[in-house]
Amino acid sequence: MTTQIAPDQQISEWGCERLDVDAYLSRIGDHGPLTPTGDTLRRLHRAHVSAIPFENLDIMLGREIPLDIDSIQSKLVYRLRGGYCSEHNLLFGALLERIGFKVNRLVGRTRMGSTKVRHRSHTMLRVQDSEGGDWIADVGFGGEGLLDPVPLRTCTVMQGSWLYRLDPVEDDMWVLRSRHPEGWFDLYTFSVQPERLVDIVVHNYFTSTNPSSPYVRRIVVQRTTPRSRFTLIGPELTETRPDGTVNRRVVPREEIGEVLWTIFGIELTPDELANLQIERAA
Repeated sequence: MTTQIAPDQQISEWGCERLDVDAYLSRIGDHGPLTPTGDTLRRLHRAHVSAIPFENLDIMLGREIPLDIDSIQSKLVYRLRGGYCSEHNLLFGALLERIGFKVNRLVGRTRMGSTKVRHRSHTMLRVQDSEGGDWIADVGFGGEGLLDPVPLRTCTVMQGSWLYRLDPVEDDMWVLRSRHPEGWFDLYTFSVQPERLVDIVVHNYFTSTNPSSPYVRRIVVQRTTPRSRFTLIGPELTETRPDGTVNRRVVPREEIGEVLWTIFGIELTPDELANLQIERAA
């Protein structure tokens, strides 16, 4: 299904026509039917999350984060690398559009339990299938990421052993929550107003360069499975379970490459490992 684009052919806003669909499906290990149904969306969403981790390592290598499809798939599809929300969800959105889903890109405000109003920075997707289903899809949240899409309505859904809830809030906004032992925990809010690529590029630049961004201060890597969530923040590796059980350990500098590979499936070159900053001074 790979499409060849002539050098002088105009590329659309999201660049979906440049996606190497066959390579992407091979990367996530999916060989199922590609009809634009709810079952297909759920299957592809779970496959992507299982195969491609969340990570900000290029920022900590001093690199820019380009958002054109060629750059994203070079990193996330052709290499054993991951990315953060804009990379993941722009890539996933391109795949969904190529196989017939209607996709709108959205931008939310991260909460992570806080009531403080933060800037809009989290890229996600609204997806409509051929059966009338309306979904929130998000394969790139670095907090407590979804395994599966969530119906765009008031609902509570179990994903593996993780429990999530979607609720409407004020001003035509929605809030996604996860269940903690002590109660519901707000992850992020969003509206369903479609976004343009140029605006996502602006907040991507802020997130990847501004000193106040958590992603420029230390490495952040995450992989979620049905029963555990593994997170590497700076040198601290954490495994969290749905019942609130947490195991932590500090990873020595010389073991970072092994942990990235064995737990997260991320392969860095020797030069990248040597130049990777685990943390930056404030």
